[in-house]
Parts: sequence; C-alpha cells; structure tokens
Amino acid sequence: MSNEVSPPVELELPPPVVGTEKYWIGFDLGGTKMQCALFDDQLKKLGSKKRRTRQDLGVEGGLERIAETVNKLCTEHQISISQIAGIGIGCPGPVEWDKGVVRVAVNLGWGENVKVGAFMEKKFNCPVAVLNDVDAGVYGEHIAGAGKGSRSTVGIFPGTGIGGGCVYDGQILRGKKLSCMEIGHIKISGSGRTSGSCMPGTLEAEASRLAIAAELAKLAFRGEAPHLYNAVGTDIAAIRSRVIFESIAAGDVAVENVILNACETIAQGIANIVLLICPDCVVLGGGLVEAMPERFLKHITTIAKNSVFECYRDQFEVRLAKLGDDAGAVGCASWIAKLVNEKKLPS
Repeated sequence: MSNEVSPPVELELPPPVVGTEKYWIGFDLGGTKMQCALFDDQLKKLGSKKRRTRQDLGVEGGLERIAETVNKLCTEHQISISQIAGIGIGCPGPVEWDKGVVRVAVNLGWGENVKVGAFMEKKFNCPVAVLNDVDAGVYGEHIAGAGKGSRSTVGIFPGTGIGGGCVYDGQILRGKKLSCMEIGHIKISGSGRTSGSCMPGTLEAEASRLAIAAELAKLAFRGEAPHLYNAVGTDIAAIRSRVIFESIAAGDVAVENVILNACETIAQGIANIVLLICPDCVVLGGGLVEAMPERFLKHITTIAKNSVFECYRDQFEVRLAKLGDDAGAVGCASWIAKLVNEKKLPS
C-alpha cells in the first residue's frame, strides 16, 4: 500500500469552491485494484492511494475497505473529513446513477443492487456521485486527456473485460435511470464464447485481454508460441501485455495473428459506434492498448475507417488515452465537482 503523489492535473472547470479549504475525492474502483485520489478546490491532484480490491471481503467488507482508503488518504494529507466537498466513485457494471446503486458488478462479485451512494454519504456526510467506472474514465479523458477539445468522446478500454463510455456535448451519456454504453457486451460475432455473462460472441468475449490470454495459453500449450511458452508457460494470469508483445517481437507469428484478430474486432466495434452517434474522438485505453506497437493501433484505425460510410471517415479520430490509471479518479472528482457547482446535488 503506497501513497503516490503525481504531478497536478489541470482541469478546465470553474472552481467549484472559492476561498475555502475544501477538497474533492475521486475514487476508481476496479475488479482487481482501487485508486483513491485527493484534489484541492481548484481540482489539482494532491495525492493518491492504490490498494487491491479484495473481492473475498464481500459487499460489506468491500465498502468498508473503500471508506477506510478514503480515511487513510485524508489522514496522510492532514485533511479533516469535514473538509471533503464531495466524493465521486466509479464502479464497474451498470449504475442506477440517481440513487447511487450499482445494479450488477460481476467483476466485484458483489451481486445486485449495492447501495454504494447511501453508504458513502452516511460515512462522510457529503454529496456523493456514483458513476460507471468507464464513464468516469472517459469523462476524465474528455476534459483533461486525449478527448480534450472534442464535442463528443467515446472511450473503449480493453482490460479484463472491455469497458465503454461516452461524453456527449459535455454530459455523460446515460439512460433515464441506468448508465449505458456497455460496449463490451455488444454482440459482434456468432462465436459461442462468453465473458462472465450469459451473452456469447460479444466484443469482450472476443477481444478483451482475458480472452486473448486464453487463446495464447492454448497456443503455448500446443507449441505454437515457443517464445511465449518460455517466458510464462501456459499461465493465463501471467500472459500480460508486455509479455505478449515481447513474444511477437521475438517471432511468435501465431501470437501476432491473435492480436491482429483482436484489433480487427475492436475496430468493428468502433465502426459500429461511429455509425450510431458519430463521435469526433474515440479514445482507446487500458494496458493492452497502451502497450501495443504503433502499427497495431494504425491497423485498428484503418479498419474502423474502412468499415463506415466514406462521409464519416474524416469525422472521427482514434486516439490513445493520455491519463492512464488517473483517468477514472480525475473523471470522478471532476464530475462530482461539476454536479455540486451546478447545484445538481446538495453541497
């Protein structure tokens, strides 16, 4: 457990609190790790704390671990809980955003209808906004990262699964009650493969890092990826982004073909979104994408542009995410500040 201090992130939002020592918390909750970040009243990042998520703790233990992390970060920076102006927290899965309820959190093992917002409000006595974690990351990229200056930004983040989100005209695109843009669960093929849900042939089932690692483990077992096998054997958990691209560089052609197929699948997902809402910026993020050599990213862009009407091809750019692990925390803190500033939540 470390207390990492990163350079300040400059955000183009009007200061939500002027002349007071108030602070904002951005909390990014993932299936394997959590990150809590502290921002001052000008939305400059002061510090952060990363911890393992600990799915084994269950719902109550998991929520207490979140609160404990916020408390520890504030203590380390000598900040009173009463100085927290608001907390934004991004959680995986569909979120009933107006009530702060996480409806389904497969990657957390939490079950259904977890009242994250109510728990955090009771603990910290301040406004709380609960977002889908990828919505938060895309919002962060939209205002301070790769999507800065765009009218509309779509984010696609391949990881253990594949997350998606959209900021449209400065607002996170959401349904009447639930978060949306579950891009990873869009059916993209006739394959029978699944990815933790009952829906087969989805973008996530075909092109997430976990799906890719499973295919590569088969290749290693069959002797078709000797460099990969020598590096990590057939351990799916050890087949990470760096290892994958090192094996390609060393000459594992079969591994390269799997990555190319995944790139084509991601590109088709991008094309589908462009045909639906025509965003001017598509941000790709996540460890797998960020570790890709430039030629794979160009491959994705070329296929995506060739898969839409010609008139759309110059209407969007595919960009690499800039904020890395900070995107979710930046997005969460900025979103809760925006809501409080616009008086859409009580201050």
